Amino acid sequence: MPPSFHIPAPTTIALSLLLAATALVPARAEKADRLKPLNIVAERQGSIDLVNQRTEFIGDVTLTKGTMLLRADKVDVRETSEGYFQAYANSLTGRQVSFRQASDAPGETIEGAADQLEYDTRADTVRFIGNAVVRHLRGSLVANEVNGAVIIYDNRTEVFTVEGGPASPNPSGKVRVVMMPRNVGAPAASAPASAASAVGLQPSPTLQPRKAP
Repeated sequence: MPPSFHIPAPTTIALSLLLAATALVPARAEKADRLKPLNIVAERQGSIDLVNQRTEFIGDVTLTKGTMLLRADKVDVRETSEGYFQAYANSLTGRQVSFRQASDAPGETIEGAADQLEYDTRADTVRFIGNAVVRHLRGSLVANEVNGAVIIYDNRTEVFTVEGGPASPNPSGKVRVVMMPRNVGAPAASAPASAASAVGLQPSPTLQPRKAP
């Protein structure tokens, strides 16, 4: 079960979304990716610490694992004693960290961007931190979109946890969710996301941001 969290301040808005077959982002990320090797390519420099099992790269870094693609200015990867990886990606130039991964459903993709990103292969979660936006694509069309200060995607449980606050890209730090109808044809589905209505959601008292090391 996901860990329990506590909201430290009354200005924090937390939401928990259970993603069922017809709800937000219904398709899981590509399951085969979990068995693929982790590859890192950097333009400028990198260091590998074999004693502490830590790898750090700087300069247009690309991290891939199967269909998963992460791009950032700086990536710090740490291997746990159990052989899992924890990746911390940051921006040094103002360009956001980007993430993209194919889902099991043919032609569907999950993509997102944020100021920082944490990827944990053991928990199978992706944490988008700061001005975060995550989209579910069907082909080239945006089916669903979530944005807020922090977005955590748990691939195993198909749950998104979204938090509002000063780092949200929305006015007054609000979270925003847009869900396009599944039965709408291509012309309507390609309409701007602003034309869709945000979904009313209930606050959850189970989220507390975790500071990146």
